[in-house]
Amino acid sequence: MCTLVLVTLLRQPSFELTGPGGIAALALGCPSRGRHPPSVARTMWNLLLRNQFIPLQCTFWKRIIRELSSGFWHALQILTHKIHQLKWEILWSEAPTKVNGPQARQFTPCIKQINFPTNLIRLEVNSSLLDYYTELDAVVLHGVKERPVLSLKASMIDMNDIDEDEDEEKYGCGMDILNKQFSVVTLREWPTNGYFDKLPYELIQLILSHLTVPDLCRLAQTCKLLYQHCCDPLQYIHLSLQPYWARINDTSLEYLQSRCTLIQWLNLSWTGNRGAISVSGFSRFLKVCGSELVRLELSCGHFLNETCLEVITEMCPNLQELNLSSCDKIPPQAFNHIAKVGSLKRLILYRTKVEQTALLSILNFCSELQHLSLGSCVMIEDYDLIASMMGAKCKKLRSLDLWRCKNITENGIAELASGCQLLEELDLGWCPTLQSSTGCFTNLARKLPNLQKLFLTANRSVCDTDIEELAASCTRLRQLDILGTRMVSPASLRKLLESCKDLSLLDVSFCSQIDNRVVLELNANFPNVFIKKSFTQ
Repeated sequence: MCTLVLVTLLRQPSFELTGPGGIAALALGCPSRGRHPPSVARTMWNLLLRNQFIPLQCTFWKRIIRELSSGFWHALQILTHKIHQLKWEILWSEAPTKVNGPQARQFTPCIKQINFPTNLIRLEVNSSLLDYYTELDAVVLHGVKERPVLSLKASMIDMNDIDEDEDEEKYGCGMDILNKQFSVVTLREWPTNGYFDKLPYELIQLILSHLTVPDLCRLAQTCKLLYQHCCDPLQYIHLSLQPYWARINDTSLEYLQSRCTLIQWLNLSWTGNRGAISVSGFSRFLKVCGSELVRLELSCGHFLNETCLEVITEMCPNLQELNLSSCDKIPPQAFNHIAKVGSLKRLILYRTKVEQTALLSILNFCSELQHLSLGSCVMIEDYDLIASMMGAKCKKLRSLDLWRCKNITENGIAELASGCQLLEELDLGWCPTLQSSTGCFTNLARKLPNLQKLFLTANRSVCDTDIEELAASCTRLRQLDILGTRMVSPASLRKLLESCKDLSLLDVSFCSQIDNRVVLELNANFPNVFIKKSFTQ
């Protein structure tokens, strides 16, 4: 089972489905007052097609399965409040548990009842205990019983009166309270700190390092000694604000500034949307706290624009890792600023609007790159030219994601394989212009003997010759995905499994020549290899 967090927000009708890696956000527009919606399934499907927000892990929206909540369609009006007044409420959350067996399951959490209408629900999924990847087939919301129509007066809700979940009511972790906790508090004078006075400073620091950010804020209000420890910049060398995305705003960043002067790893993924973080607030924070930053995670940060990228490149001279995945609000010309950060070793541009000219400049000046993701970057016109530049300039490249690259050919693959011979991970999934008949895959296997992970997902031309060459040349292979090919036989797979002793995962889903009988036989002979097979075969 994966962790599922449902959160609601009162806002205007919209639809949103974002994020790879099993993270999805779902919002269905409210119907007109006093009416029930049409077919939920049809509404969801139409919105999916219209917005074209299809996440990496959600491959099918087959049918409506179960109810996840009730009463969400009884909103009588749309409340129009300023964006800083909007609050999220957790409806359900639980730690993941290991599930044995690959059977599909239906999951219906017992959610917390809410006393206000909403038309936005966000799902957060923890897939850390799942094998390989999972598929989310459908999500349904529908009422279980009729509720009386509320009067217009009764439906008017003051956003300031909406409480957080029970834990937050108990400990005071709402957005306003959290921001106040970041600030300096008045503390009583105490004559002694008890046994804490006998502990070394470093030991107290080590103990407090296991606390979350809200817990540090609470603890800081107990006494001067613990306040000093909780505000020590050494406690904030690595800081992830992603779990608190719904409560982080400009005020939060302002109060954190004095504590983050030594910060090296910062995760602001998912934060700042709908005006919670402004460009000026983000810029002020980096100007104070960016000098030591080595790693910056900004996935799905829709507040980012060209000014933000310019500030990042100017204020973070030591930056080595930058994640901008799904930051689709950044204009194409803004990516030119990244070329100024010559020390970059990891750059994630998945599903961004980066253009060819900017990317060529980045590759030319960032020769230290070791990990690069260009998955689903649809504005790049000539991937062969990009691959040629990578082969010439990025000799240290170890992992490369070209998922859904629609125009790379065997020429680009040849240039890439010749120049980037340290490559260990390569994703060529859903690249329709690559054909096995050109010899691109066999050439790749010969020139990249260090390959450990190779994704050839949905390439129907992959054949026995390619698999046999991988078996002969890439003996360090640990993971191979050939989902969807019709040309691979059981015999070539046996050769691969015999040669690649470190192979731990093999995806043969929708491979027509590999039936369940073959999978069972291979599992018996090679028990250390997890062989992924589609349920429908």
